[in-house]
Amino acid sequence: MSERNTPELAPDAEWGLYVGGEWTSPSDAGTLEVVDPATQEAFTEVPSVGTEVVDEAYETAAQAQTEWAKVPPQERADIVAQSISLIHDHHDELVDLIVREVGGTHLKAETELHIAEGIMNVAASFPFRDGGSHEKSIIPGKENIVERDPVGVVGVITPWNFPFNLSMRAVAPAIALGNSVVLKPAPDTPITGGLALAAIFEEAGLPPGVLNVVAGDDEEIGDHFSGHPVPEVMSFTGSTEIGKRVAKRAAEQLTEPALELGGNNVHIVTDDADVEYAADAAAFGSFVHSGQVCISINRHLVHEDVYDEYVEVMTERAESLPTGDPKEEETIVGPVINESQRDKIVSFIEETVDAGATLETGGDHDGLVVEPTILSDVTNEMAAACNEHFGPVAPVIPFSSDEEAIEIANDTRMGLSGSVHSDDLGRARRIADEIETGMIHINDQPINDEPHIPFGGVKESGMGRYNADAILRKFTRTKWTSVMHEQREYPF
Repeated sequence: MSERNTPELAPDAEWGLYVGGEWTSPSDAGTLEVVDPATQEAFTEVPSVGTEVVDEAYETAAQAQTEWAKVPPQERADIVAQSISLIHDHHDELVDLIVREVGGTHLKAETELHIAEGIMNVAASFPFRDGGSHEKSIIPGKENIVERDPVGVVGVITPWNFPFNLSMRAVAPAIALGNSVVLKPAPDTPITGGLALAAIFEEAGLPPGVLNVVAGDDEEIGDHFSGHPVPEVMSFTGSTEIGKRVAKRAAEQLTEPALELGGNNVHIVTDDADVEYAADAAAFGSFVHSGQVCISINRHLVHEDVYDEYVEVMTERAESLPTGDPKEEETIVGPVINESQRDKIVSFIEETVDAGATLETGGDHDGLVVEPTILSDVTNEMAAACNEHFGPVAPVIPFSSDEEAIEIANDTRMGLSGSVHSDDLGRARRIADEIETGMIHINDQPINDEPHIPFGGVKESGMGRYNADAILRKFTRTKWTSVMHEQREYPF
């Protein structure tokens, strides 16, 4: 391996992998082309490693964690705080990277950085909040001490849709709490999902080996990474199908999984809702980042009395959105990540129309830019409704009663997020309480993420929660120490 200096945070920089505090390009490594979805052309490449480098990264992380856990809490907090400052300093470069690598619009890139900074601000408080407690004992003269220690090494696998903040929500808390990390970003987004984070934390002064980033083909290293014996926690964000496989591999090593998986989120609009406002919320919740958000609206459930009006307003909203290259600041709907994703979205649209739905607008594509699409006369069994379409598609399903809306909403194996619109807040709350989901938002839309609020789903949408005290508990473990302060009498 040849050592290199830290790369600049620029799309055309010469990137390598990051293990043990060194930027290296293994001579025997393949490469991953990093493609701009807007042009479908590669603008750089990164090394694609094999299983041997994954082993090295985990071993390095385990060695570094022992000393990192001894670092005083103020120093760990300062590293995270300095990293936040560096994100501010490199703001424009990071926005450019997200736009180029992810195909995100400027609005999306700004939002992603804002969410990441919020996560880091909360994480910076963790070194002072991971203390234990003294508990009373049932035995006279005994003192009980419950301490929280870092788990050790955390493995992190992250997706391509919001790579920077979805990596940061695991990396920053894990590091702040005294753990080390091996991060495997998605092959489509190795820079903003991993290598950019490594560059920022290195510049902030993080000791070598505490954060390690390996990029590689999922087929080659995915199972080896998730089934490795070193990590104590395996954090995964992605599809339910792959999440189950990751969880199984981790469990075989008694590694605890932390999973945030797919969604099939509803946007319920009652007959007394403000239709214009509900459609405004729905346009954002369906079309931001071309619908490539796990908590975006997948199904619009609308009362039959306002159904036609809602479809008409949503069609107007969809047709008014600027589409195209996200490097143009006015673009709202840019490209999806790759051809495979585009073809899946278009297939869901075509299957839904073939099943009897009406295509109100959209349905076509230009390169990887799928038109904002409105489908009416949809039922819950149609392809665009029963599958997580992950695209700029709004299937609109009618209902006649609150009970029917609840039944349709819950008729899915997913349960991540959702929203309910009604002028009667009591009614909205009653509906929301019956929806089987980890998160739901009244008179809003499902795309919400606040760093101090637990984030996660139920059913097949995940295991555990991110953010706030939930992630603090996930990345630490309790140790009970008892002290007898006087001699104890035993029964024999």
